[in-house]
Amino acid sequence: MDIGRFAASSVVGCLVGCTVGLVATGAAAQDAVASFYRGKTITIGVGFTAGGGYDLHARTLARHIGKHVPGNPNIVVKNVPGAAGLILANQLFNTAPKDGTEIATFDRAIPLEPLVAPERARFDTLKLNWIGSTDNDVSTCFSWHASPVKTFADVLKRELLVGGTGTGGNAHFYPKVLNAVLGAKFKVIPGYPGSAEVLLAMERGETEGFCSMGFVTLEFTRPDWVRDKKVNQLVQLGITKNKNHMDVPLAIDLAKTEADKQAIEFVVSPNLFARPFVAPPGVPAERVAALRKAFNATLDDPDYLAEAKQRKMQVLLVRGEEIDDVLKRIFNMPRSVMDRVKDAIK
Repeated sequence: MDIGRFAASSVVGCLVGCTVGLVATGAAAQDAVASFYRGKTITIGVGFTAGGGYDLHARTLARHIGKHVPGNPNIVVKNVPGAAGLILANQLFNTAPKDGTEIATFDRAIPLEPLVAPERARFDTLKLNWIGSTDNDVSTCFSWHASPVKTFADVLKRELLVGGTGTGGNAHFYPKVLNAVLGAKFKVIPGYPGSAEVLLAMERGETEGFCSMGFVTLEFTRPDWVRDKKVNQLVQLGITKNKNHMDVPLAIDLAKTEADKQAIEFVVSPNLFARPFVAPPGVPAERVAALRKAFNATLDDPDYLAEAKQRKMQVLLVRGEEIDDVLKRIFNMPRSVMDRVKDAIK
């Protein structure tokens, strides 16, 4: 017997057979996912009231993602406001169906809760199934035009009242950490269910500013504020600057020590997944994969992109796997950094 020829033919046979087997297995999984979702409804929970940026991204996604999910389920959006989405995150982890029929979006800072406020967080961030994010954004703190605070240098000298949307969100985290690390004098006024209510409070004179909104979202929700200079953009919060606002200082650049820089990096890193969508733990792997694939396809869908453009939404795909990587890096930061942030936001 020609051993070499036998071995070669065996390898070729295995490659062909294994490939066919894998294709068949993949097709069977796809058929099983389609069979499950056919006739069902996927609910997208939003951790804020209607009218804000998270709600806008969720509702726009909901109108298009269904055609990309095998079985073409119906998609509905449900607002579950409270603590910047912490209530929704706890529900998603503990009581939501773990079959792929419920996903959620909430404040990008919520995944940090188990590190900074474990007594409030009843979920394990790294066990959640991250589907993806519709944006990669940089946030800004801004003051109302009538306020004496016009620049970040001013808020180092004078108190600025800013609206808060919950102790687990960036509207609480950002000003508190900037106070502790850079010496700012933000005073958070808590209790607002969402950004829409905070912006209204500014117009009414109840507060003087807000410290948790992306530049793009501000430009969409209040274009006249930007155009007519009704707000002063004080500082931006991200790893790098928004390319359209190079004149606004970056908080991380104002850090005087490496420890200061790490504390700011800890709270601004989630801006890399500015509009996160997530499923609970325990969802079958093939359905998680299908949701991720559908999410990615939607953000490349011409109809979705046309609507997003019409609504002046910034769309930048961040894949679920990328969110996993960022969160693992954050959760592996030195304990001293986490403790400093934890002390700051009390």
